[in-house]
Amino acid sequence: MITVDEALAKVFELADPLDVEHVPLASAAGRVLAQPVKAQRSQPPFASSAMDGYAVQNADIAEGATLQVIGEAAAGHAFSGQINAGETVRIFTGAPIPKGADRVIIQEDVTRAEGHITIDQNVDKSFHIRDLGVDFKAGDILQSPRRLRPADVALLASMNIGQVPVTRKPVVALIATGDELVMPCEVPRDDQIIASNTFGLKAMIEATGATARLLPIARDTESSLKTAFDLAQGADVIVTIGGASVGDHDLVGKVAQDLGLDRAFYKIAMRPGKPLMAGRLRDAAMIGLPGNPVSSIVCGHLFLLPLLRKMLGLPAQPAARQKMPLADDLPANGPREHYMRACIMDTGVTAFDSQDSSRLRVLSEADALICRPIHDPARQMGDLVDVILLE
Repeated sequence: MITVDEALAKVFELADPLDVEHVPLASAAGRVLAQPVKAQRSQPPFASSAMDGYAVQNADIAEGATLQVIGEAAAGHAFSGQINAGETVRIFTGAPIPKGADRVIIQEDVTRAEGHITIDQNVDKSFHIRDLGVDFKAGDILQSPRRLRPADVALLASMNIGQVPVTRKPVVALIATGDELVMPCEVPRDDQIIASNTFGLKAMIEATGATARLLPIARDTESSLKTAFDLAQGADVIVTIGGASVGDHDLVGKVAQDLGLDRAFYKIAMRPGKPLMAGRLRDAAMIGLPGNPVSSIVCGHLFLLPLLRKMLGLPAQPAARQKMPLADDLPANGPREHYMRACIMDTGVTAFDSQDSSRLRVLSEADALICRPIHDPARQMGDLVDVILLE
């Protein structure tokens, strides 16, 4: 068995970042920016008013001074003339500063009557002008790679970017295996269960920015598995669930080997998820996940999602961890890394009493995994431990 870190390093070797495609700005949210993008214009593209008030020459500002109002400027409607000494233009937020003006005096600091304004006492000392390009200038760069958030999309729009270079979404083919499985809403026999892992994995994959293809359940025969692998052609990643252990009915490894699998590893010193297989099959990366629901989902967080993030052009990094204090004591860990379902409380993080890898309800109630190293000694309440947050 190899360690989790060794296994993840081998998983990262299975695939490289995918090619670049251009998508409309309206479809760019959540995608990974693949190339740096250059602003096509400055923001603001002109000096503009930051307040509603009057555009003036600063030299005219004195208590009791009277200025003639010669026009108006609003957002999208610039004043075309020029302000000279003793003149002012009524101006609104976002409007271009007229020629000749170098200050905006807010409307609360003047008294207007019959086409003139009179400057009040104790006027605001700010000039209330946003300089051209104060946010960004034409030619400024939005760096990549980065997952585009709503604020990033708004920034690209203001940069006048209509087509955005993003990394192509990886296509992941999901193959559940086993005679015991039926799809949700089907009527199972007394000796069958509902296929759940593929649906949880599909949700994880798509939340990460990839595309999941849910293939028909592969039965415990070589012919059925070969058909499933044939249906998976064209995918960037093939994920099998179950059938990767060493039982008489666990045929995934054998069939994949017959089809040309270049296996990177098999078995990891971890729990849950020891029987995990990975390699290259044809033109795709392949990950064989355990069949137990919790093992499958946990291994998805630790191996599949980091691989997909790398394929999207993001840094090849393990699942993010953070330190949290324990809310309860924990016994010593054994010879395998342990990823314990846990709940975050006001006093820290606490592991669920049951860590049985078949109990999906416990995973549904968990919002974190406590990461226990190999032979980690007993931990006491208040000790800091590594935690992976579950979304």
